[in-house]
Amino acid sequence: MAEDEISEVEQLPEILVRGGGGSSTNFSVGVADLTVGLIFDVMRKISAANRFVKDGLWPKAGDYPFGSKLGGKKVGIVGLGSIGLEVSGRLEAFGYICELVAISDVLVICCALTEQTRHLINREVLLALGKRGFIVNVAHGAIIDKKQLVLCLQQGLIAGAGLDVFENEPHVPEALFSLHNVVLSPHCAAFTEESFRDSYEIASGNLEAFFLNKPLLSPVLSK
Repeated sequence: MAEDEISEVEQLPEILVRGGGGSSTNFSVGVADLTVGLIFDVMRKISAANRFVKDGLWPKAGDYPFGSKLGGKKVGIVGLGSIGLEVSGRLEAFGYICELVAISDVLVICCALTEQTRHLINREVLLALGKRGFIVNVAHGAIIDKKQLVLCLQQGLIAGAGLDVFENEPHVPEALFSLHNVVLSPHCAAFTEESFRDSYEIASGNLEAFFLNKPLLSPVLSK
């Protein structure tokens, strides 16, 4: 491998994954796109910098605080279903590791909400992520203990969060609104024109195949 190729590989984020789960639909592509967007946004402070300029603070406050680059960081993915796979593919996955949170710079939540995963991300997990760690949730709001998340963000115990889902939607904790290290979106990760068009085509194709006694495009598999 050439030296320039080695250098390029070293700049890629390392992806650490745990567990299965998540949605297995064509919406996964859109969710993964927004997930990566949230990672870049919260780490590079894109939305916060946009607000900084629009609020007229640049001439008054001077240079904006530094953000963090993604290259070379470890990204932990909780839930390696179709969404997790799409996310890891975009960020170049390299392998599995058990002690996920403590060695991750970014923790991405993609797993299903169950009795076992409700408030899975509690204060202990957030503290393990640490003051330089970022968390992105595109799964279900209740997987993260919202009270502890708000406290950790306010106290600087984690670096930032990108959130597309919330425990009591459409209600969002107001304490998050004033935090510059948080990027919020209204549970819209899956919603793109392409994903709905693809769903329509799959549904139409399945109906046509069914009535022609042909194999379905997306057969339902019994457990």
